[in-house]
Parts: sequence; C-alpha cells; structure tokens
Amino acid sequence: MRLSILVAALAFGCAAPAAAQTAAPPVPVSAAAPADVATPEAVVAALYEVISGDAGVARDWSRFRSLFHPTARLMPSGMNREGQGVVRSVTPDEYITRSEPLLLAEGFHEREIAHRSERFGRIVHVWSTYESLHHLSDPQPFARGINSIQLFNDGARWWVISVYWQAETPAAPIPAEYLRPTG
Repeated sequence: MRLSILVAALAFGCAAPAAAQTAAPPVPVSAAAPADVATPEAVVAALYEVISGDAGVARDWSRFRSLFHPTARLMPSGMNREGQGVVRSVTPDEYITRSEPLLLAEGFHEREIAHRSERFGRIVHVWSTYESLHHLSDPQPFARGINSIQLFNDGARWWVISVYWQAETPAAPIPAEYLRPTG
C-alpha cells in the first residue's frame, strides 16, 4: 500500500487537467556548487543525490533549485484512474511542495542504474534508467523507470532544462537497451 501511495503521489499526481495548472514566475536560482554543474554527468549525479535520503532527513532544496534553469520543468507521466496516459508539467518549487512530505515520511533513494546520452553543441539528452528504494538496505527497489533529462550549457555551466519520466509497469517494462550502461 505504501508503494502505491508514494508512486501515485510522485508520478501519477499528473492526473489533474492541464487547464488547472497555472504558470508560476521563475524563482531566482541560488548559486550552484561548481562541481555540481561542471559536466552533464555531474548534474545528473547531483540531481539523484539531492532528492535521495532516509525518512526524516531534510533535502537540500537550495542545492536542488540551483541545478535547474529558471524556466525548467519536471514532467511526471503515467496513467490516470481511467487508464488514460497523462503528463503534468511542474516547476522545481511545485515538485518540492508536492514531494517533500512523502520524501520525509517514507524515505526515498533514487539511483541511476544505466544511462545513454547524446550531445549536440550546447545540449545534451540523457536517458537515465533509475531504481527507487525507501532505504538503501532494501533488497529490491519499489519502483524503476526512465528519466529523460535535457541539459543546456550557457558557456559557464550546465543547467537542467527538463526532467520527464515514466515509471516501469508490467505493461511497459524497461527495454534491455536501457538497462546497459552506455555513454
């Protein structure tokens, strides 16, 4: 039951109609640690690190915000109760507001288990396969999926532009090619 509540809140909270969403103005971004934004790999590693933690452990939301471009979005996708595919676009602050209570209550560790990336000029697209655990000692993840992460380099640093994800389901298992580590 806890699994379904957490997955529903984190991924399937996207069931609200798009018309109910309002565009919030971009929140000023705090300065990022140079090591967090030096390379595409560093940004992705920092992203996983900053959202992960045991129950009761506060996340460093300033660090989280510093990874994202002021216009960035996070987009969970999934199925609503009627079985229709849905996606929601939220700002980093909306993600924090929606996710923080569950992250603190349940504990949440997300880690990359494989990735593929493509680069052209200042943009990089990373397909990052993840697994989610409540505790690092859990014998099995409670969820897996793929994060589609778009990054941009402005000449000074790398920014997360978007994170778009889908959890694995019996009807949509992760393809084998997304489980092999690649560059």
